[in-house]
Amino acid sequence: MLQSLRALASQRALTRTRVLCVLLTLASASAYGQDVGLTLETALYQATNRSAALQASQSSVLASSNAAVRADQLPDPVLKAGIDNLPVNGAQRYSLTQDFMTTRYVGIEQEWVSSDKRERRSDLANRVIDKERAGYLVQVANTRRQTAIAWLDAAYAQRALKLSKALVNHMTHELAATRASYRGARASAGEVTQAQIMRSQAEDQMLKAQQTLHSALIVLGRWVASPVTDVAGDIPTLESHVPSLSLEELYQVQPELIAARRDISVADADTAVASSNRTPNWTWGVTYQQRGSQYSNMVSIGVSIPLPISRANRQDRDVAEKAALGNKARFMYRDTIRQIQANIQNLSTSLANGRERIAQFKRTLLPATDRQVRLATAAYKAGTGSLANVFNARRTQLDAQLQIVDLERDVAQIWARLEYQVIPKNSQFGQ
Repeated sequence: MLQSLRALASQRALTRTRVLCVLLTLASASAYGQDVGLTLETALYQATNRSAALQASQSSVLASSNAAVRADQLPDPVLKAGIDNLPVNGAQRYSLTQDFMTTRYVGIEQEWVSSDKRERRSDLANRVIDKERAGYLVQVANTRRQTAIAWLDAAYAQRALKLSKALVNHMTHELAATRASYRGARASAGEVTQAQIMRSQAEDQMLKAQQTLHSALIVLGRWVASPVTDVAGDIPTLESHVPSLSLEELYQVQPELIAARRDISVADADTAVASSNRTPNWTWGVTYQQRGSQYSNMVSIGVSIPLPISRANRQDRDVAEKAALGNKARFMYRDTIRQIQANIQNLSTSLANGRERIAQFKRTLLPATDRQVRLATAAYKAGTGSLANVFNARRTQLDAQLQIVDLERDVAQIWARLEYQVIPKNSQFGQ
């Protein structure tokens, strides 16, 4: 009896362990969005957290941050040591103490960079950090946009595959019914052959839809950095808030505009550094010189001052170069504004037009194909129509549904390119 109770307890413990393993497996699958279907939000989260391009951009920001620390530092001092005037012949050759001119010395030199120069260099380094952060935001927006497009492709490919499978199932039933009618002498051999041809065509379209979905999932897996077998969740309403943003609001959330403005900031800071370099850095030095015990030791103090004898062709040219690059950045910024505004307007118009076309198809085309199927089916049952007409009506109905799915996919891609070209305000990405 005791052994039976122990066996029962052991079996229950094993059962609990198995249940726990199953739950952990399901939780893991849900976390990675693979077996239970990947939603759009999960795809965007995974893509932005696993993107190698974003990690590379973050490394650039880190590199610039480290460079900024040293930007306002003085150059390292230079330690000098040696021997001056060492005899190499005669009775005193190689003696360090007998000749009064022989000295052993040790000294230190320091190049002095003014606080104004160091402040300008530090300002340039900090602006480079901001520029790298803007580059990171550009990568974030691109990753989110491409991930959304890939997810939408997969979602609409799933819809197309579902429609194709439904048609194959319908054709299979129709073929079976036609064969039964043929055996009962109520259908001709030509109608059976026609049914076989239509089912074969439907199967080919289904295989094509399967390949399209498979390709879309591979592309999506590239962005989320893990294999994807299915997508799930509702397709978002194809309404974008981006066209309603003012230019000032775009300055805050459009990464390309942010990057273009920071290019100007970096160019201006670089020009300021070049301007400060018109004044040369001085180098100060102190040297202690030791001679023989019968002679006095000495100390030397000096300063080295570069002479800008050709400032107009060197330092001034450097300033002019940086200033011209600043003008280039400003012109590029203006062009970026025009490009983004035109792009938003174009995508917004295309989105509105596409949504109107979808609504029109659903108001007119789908009801018409539904009526055609009903009429062809009723005529066939009444003996006044052929089975081929029914098949053709079904095919026309599927083609119309697939046409709408293709249009919805195209419109959804337009929406994604419009909506995901900006970074959400107050997001974790920051600026």
